[in-house]
Amino acid sequence: METTRRTFLIGLAAVPLAGCGLGGQQQSGGAVSGEIKGEITFQTWALKPKYTDYVNGVVDAFQKQHPGTTVKWVDQPADGYLQKVMADASAGSLPDVINVPPDLSFPLAKKGQLVNLDEAMPEAKGDYLENGWRAYEIPGKGGCYGFPWYLNTGPIFYNKALFQQAGLDPNKPPTTFKEAEEQALQLAQRSKIAMLGQTPTIVDFALYGVKLLSDNGETFVFNEPKGVELLEIYKRMYDAGALVPEALTQNYTGSGAKFMAQQTALTPGSAYDLGKFKTDAPSLYANIGIAKPITNTGHAAMYVHGVSVPAASKNKPTALAFGRFVTNAENQLKFAKISGIFPSTKGGMSDPHFTTEDGTDEARVRVAAAKQLGDAVNYTPVQFSSQMQESLRQQVADAMLGKKSPKQALDDVVAECNRLLK
Repeated sequence: METTRRTFLIGLAAVPLAGCGLGGQQQSGGAVSGEIKGEITFQTWALKPKYTDYVNGVVDAFQKQHPGTTVKWVDQPADGYLQKVMADASAGSLPDVINVPPDLSFPLAKKGQLVNLDEAMPEAKGDYLENGWRAYEIPGKGGCYGFPWYLNTGPIFYNKALFQQAGLDPNKPPTTFKEAEEQALQLAQRSKIAMLGQTPTIVDFALYGVKLLSDNGETFVFNEPKGVELLEIYKRMYDAGALVPEALTQNYTGSGAKFMAQQTALTPGSAYDLGKFKTDAPSLYANIGIAKPITNTGHAAMYVHGVSVPAASKNKPTALAFGRFVTNAENQLKFAKISGIFPSTKGGMSDPHFTTEDGTDEARVRVAAAKQLGDAVNYTPVQFSSQMQESLRQQVADAMLGKKSPKQALDDVVAECNRLLK
């Protein structure tokens, strides 16, 4: 069971750009050369005011290293950020360096609006973890369209007291989906407490071992038998009261709140959430259990954010240099230590901050997550838009309510996803 795609710094709700009139295609090709000088604009997503000093420090250091450059930093609020990027893309007025997740880079790159880093700056690839770099590669197009900036993953938190009350071993949380179902049904039967607060996301299908896309990446195929099998598990849990009914509603965002109120027994999260439990729910914190993510694949889910350079930038040499600078090992490590995220650069996770426990639960979660990221997977396909997410949520809800079979629900959502993909 995993969270929906998120950055852990801010909520991430991907807004589709496909079919929204992205005009002004800007093709890029070949290595970019030229003097690093002049002005560029760098746009971030909801980093002010908490990280103002950090970003200003990075900008100052870059300008000092490259005399004659000026970096204008613009921070946009979380609400409406992706709509803002969409509008700027349509108008051909994207900033020189933009903070975007992989699923937003996909429609921009498909329209030729982002610089292909494999061509423009091929030497940069060696700086980053392979799974981070791969997150910005566009299937069917070739190339990478974003410098990986920060990564995250997280453990499963569970309520030991609720487990114990239901006769479950508080030291043996579920590690696979089969175990999760068995324990969830037992919990619901004996204590009338739901194990889960959210329906399955596309990441859950991947964690279950479902094939999401065809080999050529051109069609979704997660309505395969294994996908139906997962939805049938959730249907059994829902019918037994092991999944909260509120999870089926369109705008439900209360999974974390349900867990904090001890109305559900298990939730995915991060070190940030652990600190919140400690402050806002001390009685829960006293009974908190920390476990590895539930997965059939052996690989945890990874979430990634990065920065891209629009092909329309009038100062590509400086924009590319700054994109690489803001995401270099030194700057990423500083950012990770103040924000609770993880660096995407090679060797970044070898810092003692990510390898040494100090006896606190926060350090325990951080060290475990850092180890997890070594072979974690960015399971969310870059092609999977917010419209597709909404279609999946609605079809899952219909299956839970018995309006259609799990097989029919998945057939319908895959058909819709493939329609949107084209």
